[in-house]
Amino acid sequence: MVPLNLPPPLDLSDLLEPFERRGIDLGLDRLQRALADGGSPERRFQAVQVAGTNGKGSICTLLHAILRAAGLRSGTYRSPHLVSWRERIQIDDDWISAEALREDLTRWQALARRHHLTPFELLTAAAFDRFAIAGLPLAVLEVGLGGRLDATSAHPHRQVLGFASIGLDHREHLGDTLAAIALEKAGVMTPGSVAFSAPQPPEVTKVLNAEAQRVGCRLEWLDPLPSPCAGGPLLGLAGELQRSNGAVAVALARALAARGWPIPAAAITTGLAAAQWPGRLELRSWGPHPLVLDGAHNPPAAAALRAELDHRDGRRPRRWLLGIQRHKEGESMLRLLLAPGDRAAIVPIPDHRSWSATELALACPSLADQLEEVSGVEAGLDWLLAVNHTTDGGALAPPVLAGSLYLLGAALPLIDGRRSIRQHQPKDDPD
Repeated sequence: MVPLNLPPPLDLSDLLEPFERRGIDLGLDRLQRALADGGSPERRFQAVQVAGTNGKGSICTLLHAILRAAGLRSGTYRSPHLVSWRERIQIDDDWISAEALREDLTRWQALARRHHLTPFELLTAAAFDRFAIAGLPLAVLEVGLGGRLDATSAHPHRQVLGFASIGLDHREHLGDTLAAIALEKAGVMTPGSVAFSAPQPPEVTKVLNAEAQRVGCRLEWLDPLPSPCAGGPLLGLAGELQRSNGAVAVALARALAARGWPIPAAAITTGLAAAQWPGRLELRSWGPHPLVLDGAHNPPAAAALRAELDHRDGRRPRRWLLGIQRHKEGESMLRLLLAPGDRAAIVPIPDHRSWSATELALACPSLADQLEEVSGVEAGLDWLLAVNHTTDGGALAPPVLAGSLYLLGAALPLIDGRRSIRQHQPKDDPD
């Protein structure tokens, strides 16, 4: 499972150049050559790979929890991280240590320069190397971007594959249509592999079916897991959408079991219930007040978040703290998230170009009077809880922080700090 506490921030600026300096440079040749020069660590363990737009991290987390419940040693490679680079590499039940991560990145510096690796490729090489050094027999790999040319696809033995929900995102890199994006993500399929997906949009379904047939991959379509009241398993991750992610994780585990990995049915049930993953429809608190955190960062995720909240709370007015990266479809996200009576504070995401309240008001004039600007994340968190009732005296629904995983990464240390201070206050302290 995921460790309960996120690791503290880790400065790797001396070992990783800024991602924005190199930009996105998809391809496998550079990393494959570097791995070969580095002793081919990726050939020393088997891998399960998960592609998609939204839900990849949840599927990986659910599967990792199942593997651990079965007593299997395993690693998981994720991206992006919320607070610390260490979150990207998990070994059994622990994050990679700061010392080990720095050691691995240092060891790969010369090869990274020789082969002109991107920062993500360098991290991927370090993760593969660490899994090999740790003697792990199996790793779960979350695709970073796309699939066909993503660095995780440099692993040569990916015979068990999962697809999360596929939607419109990263169009500047993957294509401007849902079919084009689906084709890039379908590129993880290889001859003789088996892949699993919950229901997808019709355009995606068509592409995945065609590509599976073309390459000789067996593609199986899954229904979401039944709810507990209908006999389905409990999930440690909140939200109805996790029933679809859970179905993919269960199918991946069963496919591994069919290939000889000792994963009993009881481990699947136990792992699903034990899984934890921060920032996904997660309920925390700011001081004494409840606060919902969700990493919704594109229109499909925004639509899913709004549906989950309406299912829970109805259309009660609520407050939002939103930080949206400038290259994202801010107008579409805002229209999907805000309902009549809602108010939203727009906050700049630290170290990232972001939509401002002024820009969003111009793009969405019908929502302009529901928006205001705040100067920073802590001020935004305080703004969320400044008013707890509607003008007619009714209670607001719990406030939500959303719009970017990077916003969550900036907010979580503040939230955890506030919580840890309160935990150590005397019991009779009125605050």
